[in-house]
Formats: sequence, C-alpha cells, structure tokens
Amino acid sequence: MKITVIIPSYNRYEFLKRALASVFAQSFLPLEVIVVDDGSCDKTSQIQEDFPNIKYIYQKNSGVSSARNLGIQNASYDWIAFLDSDDVWEEKKLELQVDFHQKNPNILMSYTDEKWIRNLKEVKIPKKFKKFGGYIFKECLSHCIIAPSSVLIHKKLFADVGLFDEDLEVCEDYDLWLRIALKNEIGLVEEKLITKYAGHENQLSFKYWGMDRFRVIALENLYIHFEFQKEIEELKNSIKNTLVQKYKLLLKGAIKYDKIADIKTYKEKLKFYE
Repeated sequence: MKITVIIPSYNRYEFLKRALASVFAQSFLPLEVIVVDDGSCDKTSQIQEDFPNIKYIYQKNSGVSSARNLGIQNASYDWIAFLDSDDVWEEKKLELQVDFHQKNPNILMSYTDEKWIRNLKEVKIPKKFKKFGGYIFKECLSHCIIAPSSVLIHKKLFADVGLFDEDLEVCEDYDLWLRIALKNEIGLVEEKLITKYAGHENQLSFKYWGMDRFRVIALENLYIHFEFQKEIEELKNSIKNTLVQKYKLLLKGAIKYDKIADIKTYKEKLKFYE
C-alpha cells in the first residue's frame, strides 16, 4: 500500500518535530509526508531543514479543516493517514493498519485505540470514548470516538461524502466520520497505537466551550442534507433523537447562565425536532 501522511500544524514547531520523528520511525514507512503549515508565526517554516524528505505547504491561517483538505488535494497516493502535530504514533501503527486492510480489502477506513497523556501522566479514557468496529454510526453519534491521528482512509471515501467541513471551527472530524459511517463499515485495530497529549496551549478541544454547540450543527447538516437510502432511513431517527437530547442539554445550560438569545434558539430547535 502507498500511503501519504498529512500533518496540519499551527505554531507547534517542537511538537511537530516529535510527531514527524514518530512517522519516520514506523516499521512500515509512508511514501509521502505532507506538513501543512496553517499560517504559523513560530519556527514551523524551518521544519523541512529538520526533515528534508517531507513536503512542506504553507497557507494563510484558515483552520485545521482547510489544512487537512489542502493536504488531501496535494496527496500523491490513494491511502491517507492523518496525524495531529501534538500526537505521536507507536512504531507499528501503519504496519498493523496496512495488514488489516490487506485482509479486509472492502473496508476503506480504519482507526486504532489510543493512549492519553495529560501533564506527562497517562490518564484513564472515559467509557464514552470506547472504540467499536463495523457499522458504527450509532456509536459515533454522541461523541467523536475516532481520533484523526488514528485514521487510515482511502481517497474514494472523500469522493463519496466530501472533505472536512471548513465552516466548522471544531468537531470537523466528528462531522466527517459520521458522513462516512452512515454508509460504510469502519475497521478497528484494537491496539493503542497513538498517543494523544493534553495540557498544553492551542488545543482546540480546550479553546471552545460547549462542544455540543458544534456537534448539533454537524448533526443538523447530516439530517437535512444527506441522502438517506431506504435501508438506512431508520438512522435518520437516531440523528433526530440525538439532536433532541443535545438541545435539551444546551437549553438547560442557557437557562442556567441566563443566555436569552440561546434560550430562544434552543426552544425553537426543540419545537422543530421533537
């Protein structure tokens, strides 16, 4: 298998070096590594001096979705592996996923289990992030259980469902995996083959409060715009039920903090979806 690795990065030069080191330490080496610099103002532009074999692309700061999409558009090979610049791979990450896809040629996307490190200590992962393989659309509805850094995916799926939504500031991965999982089986390699680090600056998951505000946008877009075939029509109801649950929680928060405009919005949303 010929693989392109795509690493978006914004002002994470030191972390980026660590991420790239884990790529070039793989037991199965990718044929192409693309770093998309999303308008960094640190030393990220020097990264090709440290790793001369990478392809470095600079863009004006436009967000992680735009950076990943630019990487996909410039990828030379059909199989794409994503890696966030503050994460690292275990040595056999790609090897085990390649082996999985060679044994399961009809599955065009796989992901792996993960390890979390916060402030240099491993932390227990909450049960809501439990991993599943197969037709896992319903398991993906509540939260994003698939880390981008764990994914190996064939370009054909982007042609079928589209790229990352550049209008979403966060939860762009949650949105794309749902679009894929709606009609496709997703493979799981049940080993902790990536390490996700937390506790540092510029993490999108810490930058934005109320992540469900973005998840409901993704769910609404899917509910309204995605073409549901007869055999998966039942899943549309699952989306609606999840939207109702999330809007009730958001309404509760809006009432608690006396957010008048949000209270009105969420009441109207509930009236529409209930």
